[in-house]
Amino acid sequence: MQSDDALPDVPRASRIGGSRPRPQLVRRDWADLSGPWGFAFDDADEGRAAGWQDRSDLGAGERVIQVPFPFESASSGIGETGFHRVVWYRRELTAADLAAAGFASREGRLLLHFAAVDFRAEVWLDGRLLGRHEGGHTPFSFDVADAARSGDRFTITVRVEDDPLDVGQPRGKQDWHRDPHVIWYHRTTGVWQPVWLEAVPDTALTSVHWAADLAAATVRAEVVLNRVPAEGTTCSIVLEHDGRRIGAVEVPAGRDRFSAVVTLPEQENGQGYEELLWSPEHPALVDATVVVAAPDGGRDVVSSYLGLRSTAVGRGRFLLNDRDVYVRSVLEQGYWPESHLAAPSEGAIEAEVRLIKELGFNAARLHQKFEDPRFLYWADRLGLMVWSETPGAYEFSPTAVTRMTREWLEVLDRDRSHPAIVTWVPLNESWGVQHLAHSPAQRAYARALVDLTRAIDPTRPVVSNDGWEHVDSDVLSVHDYEWRPEVVRRRYARPDAAERLLAGLGPAGRRMVVDDRQRPDAPLMLTEFGGIRFTPGAAAEDAWGYSIATSADDFRERLAGLMGAVQDSEVLAGFCYTQLTDTLQEANGLLTEDRRPKLPMPVLRAIITGRPEER
Repeated sequence: MQSDDALPDVPRASRIGGSRPRPQLVRRDWADLSGPWGFAFDDADEGRAAGWQDRSDLGAGERVIQVPFPFESASSGIGETGFHRVVWYRRELTAADLAAAGFASREGRLLLHFAAVDFRAEVWLDGRLLGRHEGGHTPFSFDVADAARSGDRFTITVRVEDDPLDVGQPRGKQDWHRDPHVIWYHRTTGVWQPVWLEAVPDTALTSVHWAADLAAATVRAEVVLNRVPAEGTTCSIVLEHDGRRIGAVEVPAGRDRFSAVVTLPEQENGQGYEELLWSPEHPALVDATVVVAAPDGGRDVVSSYLGLRSTAVGRGRFLLNDRDVYVRSVLEQGYWPESHLAAPSEGAIEAEVRLIKELGFNAARLHQKFEDPRFLYWADRLGLMVWSETPGAYEFSPTAVTRMTREWLEVLDRDRSHPAIVTWVPLNESWGVQHLAHSPAQRAYARALVDLTRAIDPTRPVVSNDGWEHVDSDVLSVHDYEWRPEVVRRRYARPDAAERLLAGLGPAGRRMVVDDRQRPDAPLMLTEFGGIRFTPGAAAEDAWGYSIATSADDFRERLAGLMGAVQDSEVLAGFCYTQLTDTLQEANGLLTEDRRPKLPMPVLRAIITGRPEER
């Protein structure tokens, strides 16, 4: 085993992850490249031919943009929401950046990380192409060490292509019209999550995934290195909780991919093991220090964290740690008026998760967006269960299938160690598979996404197509925007009513189940309902909702009536209310777009939790 002296080399990820762009793989040194970058529109798509990638500027049209905010947003300093298919970025790297990243000695490797760039990116360093990446929501990186060893100043140039009319791109709620309409929003083009530099040794960790086996009292670590290690390289893992060691192991690192199993002796006590389990009421996190030690003395020291918990479904219930949990969820669009899909700050992310919890929800359904990993960190730390849902494409084609599948697999790889994620949702409301009920090809695709998800992560339930037209789904989810509480109560009051619903057409006129592989014991959840428009203090003629409240009292009565009807159901295993905040023309939030509650917080919490005594 490595000595305990190795542990202080890196801060504990469970305490600082919210300030890092990759919260579960933290090294001591890194350089944040957020801030002003050179920026230019390239509407004629002439920049590459004109050699912008070889220059230290972007010509006469260069402006300044604040990274990582999309140019459509006010926070970017640009704030232009029209169609611009090609854009360019430029930033100079300095010796100060290299030193902050831990590369002052110019030894080892230096990684340039992009957390998310929408949609297709090409990256150069001093005119040398580093590589390309396609996919608007997933991370990528390039090794720039060889170039960085040759001087103190370098120019990063990034070309981004994002066709606003390409409905085969996974785009979620980004509008294909010039201006937002109905339920769609302004587009998010280009860099919209952090960019940073990080020095690593020649043999370094690329990723580590965690999977707890509660019954066996073990944690399995899946370790990936950047290369095949030298003979004699070892990997040691130390797990701690509140500074107390609870397990450790050292294994030979003979390959660039290997596993290690850490035994947790105190978890073998069946009467006491629940003290370390993660749940919304008790979000215990376990710190992990991983050290890869090469025989030449080189070491990579990384801090990570995990949660000990299990998820499952059965007998019509949702199970967390083998206990029935009633899911009280809210639809989270993850959209801010000043910064759009990009979070305005680290503090705003933390505040969002705290706000959801304060309202009385124990879960959030991340709608049509792969959320910033820092949101997942705060969900892990504060105890918020998360349903992770793909941003959908709008067409069914080989191109759309390829793009969707690739991004989905990349996100499964990025996020599957977060204990807060309890459910995967690869499709929603048949977006991109509009003929699912009648097309064998589209049903095959939906089933394939479910099976691929289970192949990568067999530990979590998968909702095949949230809302309707389920194929082999672990949860039968329904979207129902009926505004009359008595109708909602009647539909979901008893098992016989729910069975009639599932056997026929759902509230949206769609078949609920279109596959004979559907499991009979899947829990039933109402995963979109409500959507009450209420615009206090404003006329908001263009505001939109599924029903309209005319006053605060009317809003409270409508909300309480719908929530009460849902909570009184004998068959529903949970719900997801639409939605957390107003978003552009959608005025159906519990809060305004600047996060002000439309009713007093104690009143909202009492309605959401079903505890009138708290009002």
